[in-house]
Amino acid sequence: MRFRKVFRQYWLSISWGFFILLLTGIPGQFLPQVPRLVDLFRPDKLVHLFIFGVFVIALMRGFSQEPGFALNRYLLYSSLISLSFGGITELLQAYVFINRQGSFLDFIADGIGCILGYLLYKYFRKLSIKG
Repeated sequence: MRFRKVFRQYWLSISWGFFILLLTGIPGQFLPQVPRLVDLFRPDKLVHLFIFGVFVIALMRGFSQEPGFALNRYLLYSSLISLSFGGITELLQAYVFINRQGSFLDFIADGIGCILGYLLYKYFRKLSIKG
């Protein structure tokens, strides 16, 4: 019974986490080549910003349904879970996945994405409370 309740609350973040794991595990030769810009602003970094920002928002959606919801605490939890997941995926790319390489810059982009997701959630929550 508890599992079903948890799954209903967190299905979006669980699904998104699997999607991230799938994307980060695709062998490098199957990924499209993109023109190189400055390394920190390469298009793949935008993907990292997006997927980890969405991950924080998806986690917050689940946490917001908890009784006694405390916004700042759950924003912190969501950011830490998402950032930890980003670190794990970079380690998996470096040591487990075939034809992939972990990147500290990707991890930084994951962290920036977490922060952006955190800020977006907080902003839109404030708007929805006012409206």
